[in-house]
Amino acid sequence: MSDDNKVKETTEALEVIARAVPVYQDAVQPAARQVGQALETVAKSIHIALAPISALVWGYEHISDFLSTRVAEKLKDVPPSNIETPDPSVAGPALEALRYTGHQEALREMYANLLATSLDAQTARAAHPSFVEMIRNMSPDEAKIMLLFASRRTHPVVDLQSSSKDKTGYIVILAGYSHVGHLAGCDHPDLTPTYLNNLDRLGLVEIQEGHYITAPGTYEPLEGSTELDDIRARILQTPGREPLFDRKVVTVTPLGLQFIRACVLDKRVQRGVGDPAEHR
Repeated sequence: MSDDNKVKETTEALEVIARAVPVYQDAVQPAARQVGQALETVAKSIHIALAPISALVWGYEHISDFLSTRVAEKLKDVPPSNIETPDPSVAGPALEALRYTGHQEALREMYANLLATSLDAQTARAAHPSFVEMIRNMSPDEAKIMLLFASRRTHPVVDLQSSSKDKTGYIVILAGYSHVGHLAGCDHPDLTPTYLNNLDRLGLVEIQEGHYITAPGTYEPLEGSTELDDIRARILQTPGREPLFDRKVVTVTPLGLQFIRACVLDKRVQRGVGDPAEHR
């Protein structure tokens, strides 16, 4: 039933009640009209808000064109004898997911790589069925971050703490700060801590407590970042407190490496004839 019909039925029902109880007719009829008008206004607003979405949902023609162009292009160097029917538990959900995420280039590219992986007998076993659901649970920015991890597997991360000057206690003011979002070209790099937490939740990366990169100069760009100036200043303005950094590292997990091979790297790299850095 359309929203317009629902509005009409609701209004008509209220009018019937008003006619059935004449003593309240004068009071109910204005209320019925107001409710009906309000519902109609909301319904129109919903239609306007959802109209662009309907244009973004992919139908058969979009998906068919995607398969015959982008996926086929990725398989152009694969011998025809190696192309086989993919596992339905991978291809089916991937095609369904494309209906709603095909308009997002970073996610669309992951699905293209996953489908190409599943179609190639040499790489099909790397196409785990869970990867479709993982991509479903990613934002476009998180897809860009996984592309960054394809060429650089570890990155420094810091927590900015407000510590007592005698080092007897601290409060974490900003957790998981890094430059990963900037390096990956994210649209919203300020959300990088959330992105990394989600990728950690999916098992693709791991934020390691008590571990850090020992190479000189690794953490100084983070700890001296101008983005943290205001936070450091507020901590220093608090009597008896000073800023303190806890150094950590975020690294790709074994599952994350398989995901990268199946969903992030181009087929030429998967087959050992390309450089992962070319696909950043």
